[in-house]
Amino acid sequence: MAPQISWSFEPSAIVGVLALGVVYLRGWRIARASDDPHKPGYGRLALFFGGLGMILAALVSPLDGLGDQLLVMHMGQHILLLDLAPILMILGLNKVLLRPVTRRLQTVERKAGYLMHPAFAVLAYAGFMWLWHIPAMYDEALRHTGVHAVEHACFFAAGTLYWWHILSPIRGRMRLGGLGPVMYMVSTKLLVGILGIVLAFAPHSIYAFYQHHPHYWGLSPGVDQSMAGLEMALEQSIVMGIALVWLFVQMLSESEREAQRAERFELA
Repeated sequence: MAPQISWSFEPSAIVGVLALGVVYLRGWRIARASDDPHKPGYGRLALFFGGLGMILAALVSPLDGLGDQLLVMHMGQHILLLDLAPILMILGLNKVLLRPVTRRLQTVERKAGYLMHPAFAVLAYAGFMWLWHIPAMYDEALRHTGVHAVEHACFFAAGTLYWWHILSPIRGRMRLGGLGPVMYMVSTKLLVGILGIVLAFAPHSIYAFYQHHPHYWGLSPGVDQSMAGLEMALEQSIVMGIALVWLFVQMLSESEREAQRAERFELA
């Protein structure tokens, strides 16, 4: 039996994405008009709007309705909101584009205190994943639209905070240095990976909401859940693996730049 496929056209999601797009485009055009050699290019624009597209894919496309019928599809929503959308949107920023709001961002970071500490970001990222996959919480979110919206907001907020510490183009007070980014990501991978293992290898379906659904595409609730757990584990491995390689390259480049600066200082 095939699941029902339809677009949701959630007004709040569409309005929110449009607002973010307008604000970004205005800032991008101002930054492009500057004489700075590092002004944002069309690649940054494409990345940011790609991130907005991921939000629409999660909340407006048929994936939203399919998530109410199949756990593996609902997991896809979580992946888009927690990782892919924040990553692309942050990569769409640079120092020149953020220059008008940099001081305000630094003030917010200072006033937020421990809420902007990398350890809090890890706990929020992994904690929300575990919290919203508790059977009672998960089923409640699927049964009530308001709770479901809160769940998605939690994932997007936690994902944005988490990836900001890794990908932010501006150097903040809590910037990770040395092997900090590696430990940051490895600890997260372990915490979330355990959840993926639990879902993939649980002996039976743990979510009552899906247990009474037809076997869409021939998938039993147990198989559907196992696929969702494997999907989570695979996505985490790919995304965090790519991020770790990128961080390693960045560390080597920074080390080389520091060596060149030291050499110029000695020659002077």
